[in-house]
Amino acid sequence: RADIKMQYKQLRVWDLKLSDAGIYTCEYGPQKVRTSLHILKLTISSDGHFLQNEVPELILMQNSSSPLPDLSITLFDSNNNRVTPELQNKSRQKYIVNLKKLEAMDSGTWVCQVHSDSPLINQNISFAVKVLGFQNPDLERKYATVDSTVIFSWRLNSQIIKWKEGFTGQLNWKQQESASTHELLDFNVTAQGQLHETKKSSNFLFEIPERKPESTIEVKLPKVHFNHSGQYQCQLEYQGRHVQSEIELVVMKVSANPVGPLSRGANMTLTCQVSGPLPPNAYLRWERVNGTKMDSKNSKQHEVKLEVNINAAGLWSCHLIEDSNIKISFHYHVEEAPVWINYVIIGTSVGGSLLALVLGCLCIISGISWQRRRQRAKRMAQARQYLLENKTCQCQQ
Repeated sequence: RADIKMQYKQLRVWDLKLSDAGIYTCEYGPQKVRTSLHILKLTISSDGHFLQNEVPELILMQNSSSPLPDLSITLFDSNNNRVTPELQNKSRQKYIVNLKKLEAMDSGTWVCQVHSDSPLINQNISFAVKVLGFQNPDLERKYATVDSTVIFSWRLNSQIIKWKEGFTGQLNWKQQESASTHELLDFNVTAQGQLHETKKSSNFLFEIPERKPESTIEVKLPKVHFNHSGQYQCQLEYQGRHVQSEIELVVMKVSANPVGPLSRGANMTLTCQVSGPLPPNAYLRWERVNGTKMDSKNSKQHEVKLEVNINAAGLWSCHLIEDSNIKISFHYHVEEAPVWINYVIIGTSVGGSLLALVLGCLCIISGISWQRRRQRAKRMAQARQYLLENKTCQCQQ
């Protein structure tokens, strides 16, 4: 690992090790020159390959022929921002520090600045950090209405950081945190960033979109049902470690009671319901399009169902509002019953009343007749009894 360039009186040593530290003497005739070589070695855990939210460990070691100096360490991330590490162990020979939890944007070249006053050391050691993770927000929520189409998308940064080793993962779905998990698909990404997916679920109607950017995991629900709500979790695995990103799906549905056209003077109840709990800054709102303030109603905090009693036809809308922004709307058109239907209903009501009156009269007449027949039979029975008790015998010549 060394050679000598006699022309320049140079000794070249490559692939330095800690054991190479010490005093080197150059003898040229009667002249002797001594040089002290101080070796610094910086290593990073996992060979610089991390998953999101992991905490790297840096180890800085030094070796010298003279007493080892007290070093100060300053770190700068890939955006040249100063990072304050957590010092776990410190000795003159070995320094162990932990960095912050990594995010996908932390990928890049970091710098470890080493300083000492005696002997004077100002050394910058650069090292690569590659963080494999999701570019999605930490908390992502999607809203959909029943029978609509929704696409879940998880964006990976494997191509951006040029991840040279393959990793695997899976996409799961569960309705609640404590519910059982259903595996929807498996995937793996090659060193070239090519994505291979295998559909696992046979009883869940979803699709894998064909056209999508590289290193993007997508799932398409072409017709959302109310029970499709819940948590969709995409999980990465690399060398036995895991990282995941969740998207919560909230589904809205609207129903009417009674169903059908609204007759004049009648009432109808419209119900708007969402499938999961809403954040504190979200609420439901019913309103009639082009209506007045009297035609609107807001839900209370944490309510997932909102009912409104209406007596006016038209287009009614249920909005899910979060931070004063409408996230999703469900429009329900209440038709007004035709005039002839109103006449039919009125006629039916009048006819029904008359029929009830006639039936009532017939019942009364039948009751009176039955009562009279009963009284007549009773009188005849009494007469027969009287004749039997007072019968006489008459002889006639």
